[in-house]
Amino acid sequence: MYFKDRKREIDEINKILSKDSFQFIIIYGRRRVGKTELILQTTKTKNRIYYLAVGEHNLDRFYRICADKDPEILNLRKNYEVLLKYLKNKVEVIIFDEFQNMLQENVSILNIFQAIIDTDLKESSLKIFFIGSSVSMMTSKILSYSSPLYGRRTGSMKLKAIEFYDLKKYFPELNIHERIEIYGFADGIPYYLNEIIPPFWMWLSRELKSVSSIFKNEVDFLMRYEFNKPGMYKLILEAIAFGKTKLNEIKNFIGSKRTDISPYLKNLMDVDMIFREVPITENINSRRGRYQIKDNFLRFWFRFIYPNLSTIEEGIFSTDLIKNQYSTYLGKIFEGVIKNFITRTKVIEFTKIGRWWWKENEIDLVAVNELTNEITLIECKWQDNVNASKIVCQLAEKAEQVRWKDYTRKEIYMVFAKSFYKRITTFNDKKVVCLDINDVDDMIL
Repeated sequence: MYFKDRKREIDEINKILSKDSFQFIIIYGRRRVGKTELILQTTKTKNRIYYLAVGEHNLDRFYRICADKDPEILNLRKNYEVLLKYLKNKVEVIIFDEFQNMLQENVSILNIFQAIIDTDLKESSLKIFFIGSSVSMMTSKILSYSSPLYGRRTGSMKLKAIEFYDLKKYFPELNIHERIEIYGFADGIPYYLNEIIPPFWMWLSRELKSVSSIFKNEVDFLMRYEFNKPGMYKLILEAIAFGKTKLNEIKNFIGSKRTDISPYLKNLMDVDMIFREVPITENINSRRGRYQIKDNFLRFWFRFIYPNLSTIEEGIFSTDLIKNQYSTYLGKIFEGVIKNFITRTKVIEFTKIGRWWWKENEIDLVAVNELTNEITLIECKWQDNVNASKIVCQLAEKAEQVRWKDYTRKEIYMVFAKSFYKRITTFNDKKVVCLDINDVDDMIL
């Protein structure tokens, strides 16, 4: 299941493996995104050593795994430098998975590897992979300019969730409506997608009643990779999941009016759990920034699971409570699906795309083309029987507030919906494009 996607990443790793020179590659990304499966599958035909790091005694454990591979190692000293110097001509690939655990156990491990690479490995054809699930540690301790390993790595890969449209490969029997429902829960995280057995709502109901369900405590595991004390971070994520996206709204929600939560927000951004967005027509330093959760699974968990953990643990929680609110929840998810669709298909030409707002006015997506002075104003309605004429009329009123090339721009309107009661092709002599979810699905290869 993992490899119904990832073609680009597989091709890149195969290219690395085919090189006749030393390669030191960092692969990192959030837990469950498929890093281990990717590297194990792509190196399965190679003479390799795979080591999954743990919290302590990593040198002892690594030594035993190496000895299992080659008993001659039992005659060598238990030392990383000695082991790697011996192995460089014995194996093709060495993989250190969850490398942040080795770093937490021994902060000097980076200096040790720096010395080994400089003195013994750089002239070899060995391929070394560091795999890590702690985004903050991998970026700050290994990839940063201040790292002892800076300049030694030959490449890095941040493994992300797969795009929505690749869910077709996971669930070819489902229609786009059903896949969007799943995407609102699992995002494009391969591990979660592989767990789901359609129909989605029946599976989710069984899963939340199961005493062994991983999803009840999943976020705690995710957050322990990044934070020693996740309490405040969880409150912030809950606030954002409930639509409190402005700084003051978040502070009011968590009751921390006197606490500076900016460092917590920065840390959440550093680990890729949230992002700060500004209106598409403004620069990144705009004071009108808002915070959004980056991952649909986190958004779902803090919106529906976290507030109901007690009743879920008691076994009395009904997924009908989620289902009754899910259509509203999917409105924001649908915007992301459409942004991905526009970016992937190039159905319009643009140089920037994103959300726009001013005071009480909001537009789901605005795409601007700075080369042609075209601006496309887009509304995404997770609703049936949409009257496009009414939506475009409202859109045109809000467009008057969008400050971008006011007198020279050419406006285009787009409306996306589950289904339409009425479509239009023009409005005040301006082009209008109306697409429902089946149109969207048909346009994706």
